[in-house]
Amino acid sequence: MKRHVLSVLVSNQSGVLSRVAGLFSRRGFNIDSLSVGETEHEDISRMTIVVTGDDLVLDQITKQLNKLHDVLYIKELTKDAAVYRELLLIKVEATNENRASIIEVTDIFRAKIIDVASESLVIEITGDQAKLEAFISLIEPYGIKEFTRTGLTALQRGNNVIKDNIK
Repeated sequence: MKRHVLSVLVSNQSGVLSRVAGLFSRRGFNIDSLSVGETEHEDISRMTIVVTGDDLVLDQITKQLNKLHDVLYIKELTKDAAVYRELLLIKVEATNENRASIIEVTDIFRAKIIDVASESLVIEITGDQAKLEAFISLIEPYGIKEFTRTGLTALQRGNNVIKDNIK
């Protein structure tokens, strides 16, 4: 099974996300990650959808998405032709004894401490999945209180997708 990253441009209207998610649900396809946001054009949103499956599954997903009226453009983004990023917010136990070590690890990963409390730090880090996993494994011994991830978001390198493909 292969991981596929799809960049899907859709009309920025209420109900579109529900229709896309419903399509996946009805067909029995699982969404591994979903990130949605407005583009530089306020009437267009970009969905970054990560799915796992073979080429047949990808073909079926693409065909079904193309049937939706609100879907304007679909492109599979490969690692060499796109930039992938995730955001991680992580709350770590911090004592007077270990706070300096946590700050050092945070600096090495070019992460940011965005909240300081007497017994914890909240850290923000962006990067690819491997970077976030490496950060989590190094920070884990200090005690992770909780964390959340955005899921993958991606942009194709090079050309302007909306300008070149949407009329």
